[in-house]
Amino acid sequence: MKLNIQTALSAVYITMAFGVGTQTAIADDISASGTGFFVNDQGWVVTNAHVVEGCTSVSIPRVGDGSDLAIDKQNDLAAFRIGEGGSKPFLPLRRSQPRLGEDIAAYGFPLTGVLSDSVKVTTGNINSLVGLENDTRYLQVSTPLQPGNSGGPVVDQWGSIVGVSTAVLGSSFKNATGIDVQNVNFAIRSNVIELFLQSRNIPFETADPVADAKPFSTADLSEKVSPSVVQVLCHGGSKIAVDNSAASAETSAPPPGAPDEDLREAAINVVRSLIEQDSSDPSSSLQVVANLYADTVSYYGKQRSLGEVLADKRDYFKRWPERAYQIRNDSVMVTCANGACMVSGVYDWMVRSIPRNKQAQGVARFSYTISLGANPKIISEAGNVVKQ
Repeated sequence: MKLNIQTALSAVYITMAFGVGTQTAIADDISASGTGFFVNDQGWVVTNAHVVEGCTSVSIPRVGDGSDLAIDKQNDLAAFRIGEGGSKPFLPLRRSQPRLGEDIAAYGFPLTGVLSDSVKVTTGNINSLVGLENDTRYLQVSTPLQPGNSGGPVVDQWGSIVGVSTAVLGSSFKNATGIDVQNVNFAIRSNVIELFLQSRNIPFETADPVADAKPFSTADLSEKVSPSVVQVLCHGGSKIAVDNSAASAETSAPPPGAPDEDLREAAINVVRSLIEQDSSDPSSSLQVVANLYADTVSYYGKQRSLGEVLADKRDYFKRWPERAYQIRNDSVMVTCANGACMVSGVYDWMVRSIPRNKQAQGVARFSYTISLGANPKIISEAGNVVKQ
């Protein structure tokens, strides 16, 4: 099956990389299939919403049935739990921003009933850091996608998630425009996945490429990633007539939902006031942190109380009384979903301690997640030094 999706803002058609193969190759109650991947050691699997929406139940072959289904239709994400999946390896989400042209690999179970039932890998690059109509929730990728790839992980060369395979620019685009496009595919960015998991209180881990770390070969990468990738079966949904050729149905997709510019600017200003604050008064700096941070924060991959965060900041301010940070404006990326905005980018930094006769400077990545509302709060902080 192929589902051709038309955006609400234009006449551009995309096709969800979702479906099944021959009807005789699947059980009677299975209406469709897609791909998913484990994100923690508690059995939680992430996939696309359109893979599991409308199913009476979902399962993973040779693993078990899913439960606790959570769906975010607006961002086409879903998660469910497999009771026997705790022993499965899982994949971390990449926290730092992907790079234009970066090498990536996509994993999935395409064309069920036609191809083998083993996981498949395709390789490619990040073609664009935004999706259709400049939608910042998406990456454009050149990894070829087929029906059944939906919900599969797109990983960097070190095995961290940079996105979820979601859609391709389909044949309807050619019918509507006369333009024969080739290999234009889209993946939901990892920071949108992170916002989704945070909003559902589903634990996950993050990872960033270590400076000068040697990337894996595709073969070594596949050995690392494949055990975490699973086929997702939809049971008892609206039965779809399928055969060796893909059927198609037109429907309207939800609007891209790009956040209001005022909202984006407000999120950037919160982060800027934190990073570029005056360092002359440690007490004032700590008060800024106390005012901006939530009572519990995901702090560099671990849940910390506000008191613990303040203690860590206090030690840092004492160690480096003089601090200067400058955000590189062209590096800032804002993604908003599920009642929160993630602001990430790069800043130049310099720290100095005259009593200790020490000084350091360099470049660092930053990533903050801010819960929205009348009193915005930082609920997550992460980053790493990339040059010193």
